[in-house]
Amino acid sequence: MEFSIISRSASYTTTRLTIAQERKISSHIYFRNLLSCSSALDLLTTTIFLQLAKISQLRSTSATYLKYTMAKQQISLTAKLINGGIAGIVGVTCVFPIDLVKTRLQNQRQGQQIYKNMMDCLVKTVRSEGYFGMYRGAAVNLTLVTPEKAIKLAANDFFRQYLSKNEKGLTVFKEMLAGCGAGMCQVVITTPMEMLKIQLQDAGRLAAQQRKPASMSPTKLAATRVLSRSYNAGPSTAASALSATQIARELLRTQGIQGLYKGLWATLMRDVPFSMVYFPLFAHLNRLGQPSRDESAPFYWAFFSGCLAGSTAAVAVNPCDVVKTRLQSLNKGASEESYNGVVDCVSKIMRKEGPSAFLKGAGCRALVIAPLFGIAQVMYFIGIGEFILDLSPFN
Repeated sequence: MEFSIISRSASYTTTRLTIAQERKISSHIYFRNLLSCSSALDLLTTTIFLQLAKISQLRSTSATYLKYTMAKQQISLTAKLINGGIAGIVGVTCVFPIDLVKTRLQNQRQGQQIYKNMMDCLVKTVRSEGYFGMYRGAAVNLTLVTPEKAIKLAANDFFRQYLSKNEKGLTVFKEMLAGCGAGMCQVVITTPMEMLKIQLQDAGRLAAQQRKPASMSPTKLAATRVLSRSYNAGPSTAASALSATQIARELLRTQGIQGLYKGLWATLMRDVPFSMVYFPLFAHLNRLGQPSRDESAPFYWAFFSGCLAGSTAAVAVNPCDVVKTRLQSLNKGASEESYNGVVDCVSKIMRKEGPSAFLKGAGCRALVIAPLFGIAQVMYFIGIGEFILDLSPFN
């Protein structure tokens, strides 16, 4: 009986020794310990020794794997730019018609409404301008959205990494500070992009207003017919011939580079608070979907977090977006007043249209921003930029 127990114990010890050898634990140490086993107590001690060595080896392996994972998470700047650019192109293509509706609804004045709501604007746009009329201004947006989104996302990552040096994590204040830095960086591209896009998007509204003489007084109608520039509320044929290049050349010729940056402060007022709300909110929402601290949230959770954080931030800063749209609209319809800056714009809107005017297009803006940033976060999760770089012969 005793011989049987010792045989089974020896067999068990041999099995454990094989495991230890597979994990590259020095065999001669264990052999020396096995030779000293002369009783059941010695066998038990040896087994405990093997288990402790196994745990130590597993901990070392886990630490090495964790360092490798963290190193892989340090995505290169080039990959970030590619991810942000592709996300911007895909997102803009999907939601641009809603963005056009948002611009037209925000530019409507009280008593001169041509569109009742989002669906009414879409239907009337398709009827009067055709399907591609919903994508008027998309070319300039698609051209500049790649550097804009790339700068925004890459700058936020840069500031987050810089502010988290020598710390385990970021406080909410530092997350907002990183978002603020990202918003300030992106306006270099955002301001001229929005400036050109708004002129193209609003041309259809002004043309529709001109085709609706019955609802205007003779004075207003006469004022509409004497607009100075060729891209101001012209008929649909003239509006369709309008291009962003023509507008940019005219602005540069008459006003210089500052013509393209009209509404810069209003853009900062919109984009800086947006980034301060969006990025910390996304980080916290995304963290809720992580199975553990060392694992990433699944892609669908990243998409959901991006959509929710984006729509929340978009509605929060919609009043600033209304002010920016009004200031950057060079073309005015009948009896539509001009503004001499942010303060003048806010006071005139408040006095003539009331507080509700600052929420014009809020629903449309939420529908635009939500999928835009949801898609962006999924692109980061999938790692399209890294995949493209891996295929590159220059990598």
